Amino acid sequence: MSNPNNVSLNINHELSFIDGHALKIPTLSILNEEGDIYEGATAPDIDKDTAIRLYETMRFIRALDERMQAAQRQGRVSFYMQCLGEEAAVTASAAALDQNDMIMAQYREQAALRYRGFSLDQFMNQMFSNEKDLGKGRQMPIHYGSRELNYMTISSPLGTQIPQATGYAYGQKVRHIDAETGDLNSTIDNITICYFGEGAASEGDFHAGLNMAAVHKAPVIFFARNNGYAISTPADEQFKGDGIASRGVGYGIKTIRVDGADALAVYAATKKAREIVTTHGEPVLIESIAYRLGAHSTSDDPSGYRSKDEEAKHQGCPIERFRKWLLKQGWLDEAQDAKDKETIREEILAALKRAEKVAKPALEELISDVYDTPIPSLQKQYEELKQHILQHPDAYPTTAGRLK
Repeated sequence: MSNPNNVSLNINHELSFIDGHALKIPTLSILNEEGDIYEGATAPDIDKDTAIRLYETMRFIRALDERMQAAQRQGRVSFYMQCLGEEAAVTASAAALDQNDMIMAQYREQAALRYRGFSLDQFMNQMFSNEKDLGKGRQMPIHYGSRELNYMTISSPLGTQIPQATGYAYGQKVRHIDAETGDLNSTIDNITICYFGEGAASEGDFHAGLNMAAVHKAPVIFFARNNGYAISTPADEQFKGDGIASRGVGYGIKTIRVDGADALAVYAATKKAREIVTTHGEPVLIESIAYRLGAHSTSDDPSGYRSKDEEAKHQGCPIERFRKWLLKQGWLDEAQDAKDKETIREEILAALKRAEKVAKPALEELISDVYDTPIPSLQKQYEELKQHILQHPDAYPTTAGRLK
């Protein structure tokens, strides 16, 4: 039957409105704070190697965040953003993917990149914008990218990756579509996951991206990190609906909400979401609930907008929760774990010292691959910049010294 309005009419003869909170969305939680599986919950099928790799990634990111936060305060790097409190949400979701799935991150997902294999030196080179940086020193610290690891370079403007993820994912699907019937002729091999915070979900790009993905059935997992704050703006001042998950339902997208501090719940949800996406060629929305334990960034002071009492109520550690579970499985040696933590701290400090001694990129790297051959106007700007630097060497001591 034709349905030009694309609605379920469900004719009713009594005047009534649907309450804005009529839809009650549950939150999947599998692992409690003591490292035990909740009664009635089912642990996902996760092997020892994956679980240990997941834990080691979270442990590494926590140590890296602590060291680089201190490095910024020392003036050694200009900017940093921690993943504090959201390590399980990011790492466990990345662990549930295929290595060749595309990751489009916002800026707090360094754990996903580490899980893929990004080296300690690669992290440091990017943060110090030196000549070994894959981004050639063109980005702020923590704006990572890796073609080799299928991790799209991060953009500072909020939400830009959301419609981009829809478009990229649809491109991944096209080669699996039968030209005559328009149906999938095989399971989609690789998909896209798109991370963003609940603040980014207030951007127009969010609504455009999700609607486009739903209508065109793009194989993308939208992973919303609802950590309670968009910088200093609490969630209750951002929206009045039931979190971000309710919006997925509104757009006709399969949706789940998970305890983002529970690595097993996140892993299970993302694993199942990927199965849905690859089999049916349609999007899925995951909303992760995990409190942002630290500041938004090193440029932020959370004491100006939230109390110590509030922070004290949310001090549960996702890494410790998963660590307790691993110990109970007999998969982790406690004494060796303590030694490894100290080794990681030493390695991070040594890598930091190496990276800050590496030379900055040559000035010509600014335009070396914008075009195959720099166009005349770009070349002209470059020459003008070079002359400006040579005329004011005191203002550009590092660059001026390499131009002489």
